[in-house]
Amino acid sequence: MTVLDSRPGDRDPSSDALHAAAGPGVLVSPAGVRMPPVEDLGAGRGPAWLDHWITANAADVLAWFRHLHANPELSRQEFATTELITGLLKSFGLQPSVLPGGTGLICDIGSGERCVALRADMDALPLTEATGLSYAAPGTGACHACGHDAHTAILLATGLALASGPPLPGRVRLIFQHAEEVMPGGALEVIEAGGLRGVDRIFGLHCDPRLEVGKVGTRVGAITSAADLLELRLTSPGGHTSRPHLTADLVHALGTVITGLPALLSRRVDPRSGTVLVWGAVHAGEAPNAVPQDGLLRGTLRTGDHAVWAELEPLVADLVKSLLLPTGVGYDLHHRRGVPPVLNDPESTDLLNAAITSALGADALADTKQSSGGEDFGWYLENVPGSFMRLGVWPGQGPMRDLHQPTFQADERALLTGIRVMAATAVTALTT
Repeated sequence: MTVLDSRPGDRDPSSDALHAAAGPGVLVSPAGVRMPPVEDLGAGRGPAWLDHWITANAADVLAWFRHLHANPELSRQEFATTELITGLLKSFGLQPSVLPGGTGLICDIGSGERCVALRADMDALPLTEATGLSYAAPGTGACHACGHDAHTAILLATGLALASGPPLPGRVRLIFQHAEEVMPGGALEVIEAGGLRGVDRIFGLHCDPRLEVGKVGTRVGAITSAADLLELRLTSPGGHTSRPHLTADLVHALGTVITGLPALLSRRVDPRSGTVLVWGAVHAGEAPNAVPQDGLLRGTLRTGDHAVWAELEPLVADLVKSLLLPTGVGYDLHHRRGVPPVLNDPESTDLLNAAITSALGADALADTKQSSGGEDFGWYLENVPGSFMRLGVWPGQGPMRDLHQPTFQADERALLTGIRVMAATAVTALTT
């Protein structure tokens, strides 16, 4: 496993130990490759040890990010990514622990009773990249269209920076999490493996393509929504479309649920909860003159209200039953509970805001709206207090390329702002 050598010529002495400890094949590739300079939007804001670390290692951070971007791995297949991060952490004298499933890892820095966790997700999406970047992922059906490569590079750099700085007033736990993109999410496996044991607070970030680079969005309360998956399979004896009265019209029944269930939910659930059902897939039949014998309907059900989320499964079951009873079709409803909403703790968010102001200045703070997207960081906040932030990755001009699209692209300056914010968050939370 090699990573592009960002400084094959003159090196800053502070990074020599890292490169020497890495050994062949862990950190650097053959000499002759240089990374372009990355503007540090927080340069000079300190602390001095972090300014120095970023100056000495910014090019390497960019190289790690580009390597991760070019080598995406799908959920629970992040073996090479896990190996790379483990090797880099060990090269700096740290002792990471790989999770039982072989993907994802945890690493503590420092010592003491108090412990603050910082989390990054690592998995890619099953999409083919269409950015045209020189370091784009090969067309193998996987790409980092959600910014998890940036999250991973930021946390890796933050950990190495903290390990090279002055002694910490406690422990910082790095959580490199696998399988965020699949429900109910790899966070549950991190928790089961003891990832939150001894943790007082946890913080995380996510790329936001609608927020300008250098800005960080925070919010008290729900910042994402609960997200469930619905799968409804219908069965019918089938028949000729000229005689629908002699069978159960499966396509009509599908249509009844497609339009009827969202409409009924809007009347049975508090509209202030942000509950929304959207169908994403429907399949039934082939011939225009035959009533099909089976059909399939899939969609996502989201809500920003934790109490409503707890009530949705039995409510949906009752509504589907009432809609389909008159049609005569058979059905099997699978309601897959996904992730809870991410509910940012007020005190943790205050600490986060203080850290952002310290790292980047008050102008960097931005309000952010609740998203209907799901994020398994919510499972951590079911167990310990914490806060989740949105990291601006839009260059400030040109199109805003949305998440989960093959054209998504993050401004690489956000890597350094992310490091500054994450490092400041850890120190602020340990010292306040």
